[in-house]
Amino acid sequence: MHEPVSISKVCILAGKIMLESGAETYRVEDTMNRIAAAYGLADAQSYATPTGINFSTDVAESTTFIRISKRSTDLHKISNVNDISRKVTAGSVDLVEALAMLKKVDHTQLTFPSWMQIVAAAFVSGSFTIMFGGTWPDYIPTFIVGGMGFAAMLGCDRLVEIRFIAEFFASLVIGLLAFGFIYSGLGVELDKIIIGAVMPLVPGLPITNAVRDLMSGHLVAGVSKGVEALLTAFAIGAGIAVVFGVL
Repeated sequence: MHEPVSISKVCILAGKIMLESGAETYRVEDTMNRIAAAYGLADAQSYATPTGINFSTDVAESTTFIRISKRSTDLHKISNVNDISRKVTAGSVDLVEALAMLKKVDHTQLTFPSWMQIVAAAFVSGSFTIMFGGTWPDYIPTFIVGGMGFAAMLGCDRLVEIRFIAEFFASLVIGLLAFGFIYSGLGVELDKIIIGAVMPLVPGLPITNAVRDLMSGHLVAGVSKGVEALLTAFAIGAGIAVVFGVL
């Protein structure tokens, strides 16, 4: 059997990658436990929250802890870790190979570049406007407003590194630009433009993960992710409300 410390390192790294990529806490714990069991640690104990992971090899034994400071959405990395976990469970990779594969996934930048995310957000914004009953003349204004709002969110997030402020600033930009298009006569329905443009900012994944964690019995993680989603929704609404209040 491999040394428990080495196994702990592999399990912690797998959990860290998944949690930073937006995975549910119950999935993180299950993956860590499966890897530990595959390498001979039948009594491994793992506990994950949105901001940290605890892992111990047995009751009253030494515990490994790692703090999670930044979280994003990267389903590709989650899928890669799941593939590695399946290979470990099947016995096709040893401990050293698993650690090397996980380090490669951790250091690989799999997210799309910022410009591509902005373009995608612009197309999504325009499409949501049409889906919510808007007219085709509002597609181009919403395309521009949604892209500019998402770009403002990415830029502010890099400068301030506080997601709440970045989302507030993005919704503020969206509200101002939407009013500008309406006053200039290039837009038709203000509400449809705003609704479509803010959709890329809506916290869909945190809400889904919060519900799934609560249903799995992970109350702390479920409640914290739910509060995070509510704060995001409040930031978006507050930014739009400020624009309506001023103008």
